[in-house]
Amino acid sequence: MNEELEKLARLEEVSRQLEPTAAERLDWANQAVRYINDFVEGLPNGQTFLPDTDHGKALRSLPFQDAPRAFSTLLQAVDIGVTGNGINPSSGGHLGYVPGGGLFPSALGDFLAAGTNRYAGVFFTNPGAVRMENDLIRWMCSLVGYPDSALGNLSSGGSIANLIALTTAREHLGLRSADFPKAVVYLSGQTHHCVQKALRIAGMGECVIRYIPTDARFALRAEVLQQTVAQDIQAGLKPFLMVGSAGTTNTGTIDPLDAMADIAAASGCWFHVDAAYGGFFRMVEAMKPLFKGIERSDSVAIDPHKGLFLPYGLGAVLIRNVEAQFKAHFYTASYLQDAMDNEEELSPADLSPELTRHFRGMRMWLPLQSLGLAPFRAALEEKIRLAHYAYHRLQAIGFETGPFPDLSIFVFRYVPASGDANRFNEALIQYIQDDGRVYLSSTRIGDTYWIRMAVLSFRTHRREIDLCLDVLQAGVRSIAEA
Repeated sequence: MNEELEKLARLEEVSRQLEPTAAERLDWANQAVRYINDFVEGLPNGQTFLPDTDHGKALRSLPFQDAPRAFSTLLQAVDIGVTGNGINPSSGGHLGYVPGGGLFPSALGDFLAAGTNRYAGVFFTNPGAVRMENDLIRWMCSLVGYPDSALGNLSSGGSIANLIALTTAREHLGLRSADFPKAVVYLSGQTHHCVQKALRIAGMGECVIRYIPTDARFALRAEVLQQTVAQDIQAGLKPFLMVGSAGTTNTGTIDPLDAMADIAAASGCWFHVDAAYGGFFRMVEAMKPLFKGIERSDSVAIDPHKGLFLPYGLGAVLIRNVEAQFKAHFYTASYLQDAMDNEEELSPADLSPELTRHFRGMRMWLPLQSLGLAPFRAALEEKIRLAHYAYHRLQAIGFETGPFPDLSIFVFRYVPASGDANRFNEALIQYIQDDGRVYLSSTRIGDTYWIRMAVLSFRTHRREIDLCLDVLQAGVRSIAEA
């Protein structure tokens, strides 16, 4: 017995190293805060795209071992091996893929959430955390025009948000595997690919997918949708899901949501709106008419890590019929019996596939409360106006532009006097990446290679747009002279 107690004492002595002293905690936190401060202060004059010159050497030089390492050594490895390469989404020069913003209060929110380690999955385990998350969801529901009875879930991003919505639609409409070959899903070619992925993951890969053509603005053509739905009903098929985009990833276009809502209502189809990118632009008063019809949808995907400039890892699904969401996702086990007495709030774990989950709400609640809504609304309007400014400036300096932006994303390209335009623009993208001061991405629509500009970083201002235009002009000259 004494030998066993001695063994326990030795193990305890070593295992207590998992709890740093108060002095160590302060020292490490101070080092981390200084690093972040230096990182943020260096953003305006730093690179947006950095080549992978390290090739993982800094991280591989620190293999996992029994002995601890100095915190400063670890920060140095992170600086070289992680933040020192690839795309820097925190930079105002990130104008390519829709960026996650990285607001500082959100980082503090994650620090508080992880440091206190509260579990936000079940109301019983932490009522305050669940109240906070559900209040955030209700605020977003009111933003899109849903009734007070609506709810939803904070997810890791738009992909899981869309999956939750599709699964809820499947269960609410009573579809079983035998029904899938006759169940029809209506999309456009500009619908985000995570919808098709969600269908496959949810076991609905056998559904019929109708790709409705788009107009000159790349918006879904409602008259063709209506004809297609009518033809499918006449053919004995079952309209199941209709997906409209409130800001496509490719071009930022908003589909005719109100007309789609009419068609969905008439056919008994679940109407889902993917507003992951564009939904928060509804905070700007002048933009609200563009979203007409979103309030009539059955579900909406919307990403705070996009339109609210939060760090990656926070999306949301909003669902009008929360009872349908609950029935689609609720499950329990005997070991959870102590946590089942919950009448005040629905638990997030009962409204999504996740049981164990991060306390995501704090990273959204803290910035909204500490900064207020006004700066978010102003930043969103600024991004729209910056996109318009860039659009017109590009035309003035000789670029061909796609449709005028509904929000803050648009496509453009340079058409040389001779030679292949697609290859020229591929070379232009490579020039921009080699320069590194800004980052733009590309896409193909049909056979045409386009460059995308996505203005959504809260750190993007006119200075960064002008810099981007300068880089583009220098790139055109360099390629033309080569």
